[in-house]
Amino acid sequence: MIRYSTVTTAEELTGIHTLLQNNLGSNLTPEEKTREGYLTVYYSPDDLRKMHDAEPGIIAKENDQVVAYVLAMTPGFRNGFPVLEPLFQLFDHIIYENKPVSSYHYLVVGQACIDKNYRGKGLLRKLYVAYAREYSVRYDFAISEIASKNLRSMNAHKRMGFIPVHEYKGPDGVQWTIVILDWRNITAPAL
Repeated sequence: MIRYSTVTTAEELTGIHTLLQNNLGSNLTPEEKTREGYLTVYYSPDDLRKMHDAEPGIIAKENDQVVAYVLAMTPGFRNGFPVLEPLFQLFDHIIYENKPVSSYHYLVVGQACIDKNYRGKGLLRKLYVAYAREYSVRYDFAISEIASKNLRSMNAHKRMGFIPVHEYKGPDGVQWTIVILDWRNITAPAL
């Protein structure tokens, strides 16, 4: 039986880190990236602990194994991850419902990942429902960016209710889509 909860132990952070490494784009073949999707940003165990201390991520576990996660990152990490600084700078200029994103109390989806053996079983929706339950009382919405060519991730997030609000090309030439999950857009399956 799969259980959904916030991260509470060092072992769960280790499980997240292992899953992250197994799905990092730089560790996958081009064929695997196209077929399975991939993660772009690497977080060290210390990075994960710092994020968890601010707002714990949501995990799915079967027995004692972390099989999926969605990370939570507060705007306070704006200067903590140089690779994400351009994203935070964009929030001053992207308009959502007639206001700049930076004027809202938002939460950044630091990353979402599902073990390849558990994909296609509805875990992502249940993770985001748990995420919304945990954070919708404190944050206006969740926001993230997805590499536009990562079609598996783009399509999965659209199905969750994320809406595209901006596209841009990074300094490395990668096209990115910024997406928002307005809590009102997510449907709630039983957990």
